[in-house]
Amino acid sequence: MLEKVDLNKSIEKEEYKTLIKELENKLCQLQRQSKDLKIPLILVFEGWDAAGKGTLINQLILPLDPRGFNVYSIQPETEEEALHPFLWRFWNKIPEKGRIGIFDRSWYRRVSTDRIDKIVKSVKCNYLYEEIKDFERQLSDDGYVIIKFFLHISKKVQKERLKKLASNPTTSWKVTDLDIKHNEEYDKTLTVIDEMIEKTDTEYAPWKVIESKDKRFAIIKIIKSIVDVLESKIIEKKDINSGKLKIKNEVKLKSLDSSILDKIDLSQDISKEKYLEELKKYQELAREIEHKIYIKRIPIIILYEGWDAAGKGGNIKRLVQNLDPRGYEVVPIFAPNDIEKAHHYLWRFWNKIPKAGHIGIFDRTWYGRVLVERIEGFCSENEWKRAYKEINETEKQLVDSNSIIIKFWLHIDKDEQLKRFEERQNNPFKQWKITDEDWRNREKWDLYKDAIDEMLFRTSTTYAPWTIVESNNKYHSRLKTLKTLIDTAGKVL
Repeated sequence: MLEKVDLNKSIEKEEYKTLIKELENKLCQLQRQSKDLKIPLILVFEGWDAAGKGTLINQLILPLDPRGFNVYSIQPETEEEALHPFLWRFWNKIPEKGRIGIFDRSWYRRVSTDRIDKIVKSVKCNYLYEEIKDFERQLSDDGYVIIKFFLHISKKVQKERLKKLASNPTTSWKVTDLDIKHNEEYDKTLTVIDEMIEKTDTEYAPWKVIESKDKRFAIIKIIKSIVDVLESKIIEKKDINSGKLKIKNEVKLKSLDSSILDKIDLSQDISKEKYLEELKKYQELAREIEHKIYIKRIPIIILYEGWDAAGKGGNIKRLVQNLDPRGYEVVPIFAPNDIEKAHHYLWRFWNKIPKAGHIGIFDRTWYGRVLVERIEGFCSENEWKRAYKEINETEKQLVDSNSIIIKFWLHIDKDEQLKRFEERQNNPFKQWKITDEDWRNREKWDLYKDAIDEMLFRTSTTYAPWTIVESNNKYHSRLKTLKTLIDTAGKVL
């Protein structure tokens, strides 16, 4: 595809002066409108070495309000980044709603430069393409505008620019042996880039090839592309806000025929003596698991969901009681704050994904999207319906990055919950555990039960299955979670 692009396009200086002034003024206006309408913009700059990414990004941002954007220069992974899933460092950099994130190279480094340099095998790229498309679609569905630029120059022009940079003592550091090698293998690299663009050019995150031999032509095309896309998005957002345009609910889900929870036997019982004996044994085994995953650099992600008063806190306490505190983190999840609300809902969870060899324990999770946010109306119907797919994709990405995911639903019946609520209310040392919100949620038991059934049905996958923990008896519940951790990790270790 790229070999068919006319790389001799240019623009005269006088025409450029007229166009650039008008486009820059328009871009500044659109930046302010995007901020007011909370439209986040992601600009991706990829391209050949010496294609002018730095220069063009600098020209692009000069007229903008510097308080409204961040520029990220993406280098090879640091040691810390390499200990996390591939997309972790990019989720951490996505802009708040109303801001602009500009990427000088991006997640595409993994399927372009890293592939060319044999850091990533070609066979791995097929599922990396899928991860990238899922990532971009999730952001787009949440209102992010993504524009991807590939700066294209010929082999001859690239060679001339590299030679010029290398001959200048102040810029020679910019030219590496790999840059020279990429130029020598231009045709081979071209094939890789063609495939990358073909595999990841989508309606929600299209590629725009920028003919970059003439830098005046290139910056005009870049800014005009941004202006055109933002104008369209702003009109759409205003129409939605005014009610002229309805958000289409395109997610259709099949109804469930039966209840998963109704089939759970909650009558399990165990004596205190037997419990204490088993607890000690399982905690020692869990400690061995912690050491093994550290040596093998395998992360474990443990997700806790359950009814109010189902015993998540006590369960987690027993799970970590004998672990080395340097090897795990317990992440309590509360209602999102203003900064978290200004991002995609998955952003705050990606920030807490454990690095390789460590354990991350989430007390409530991203499943809040299809539970409390669904029932309490904190998100739209379309948002919680598409969340099932987004969550499954995210968990698949984590598993593909060598993570072990263990998901617990702590289940109790309505009578047991009432008993525990009353116990908390009557105990001065436990009253802090019971709130008016807990009582209100209890009144919606049947609504929550339907949502839980659907969550279990739609998100229990072969790579991240749900374990339903019968929790009317706390002793049984604690032992089952520990045993599940040991058995699940043991299959990998």
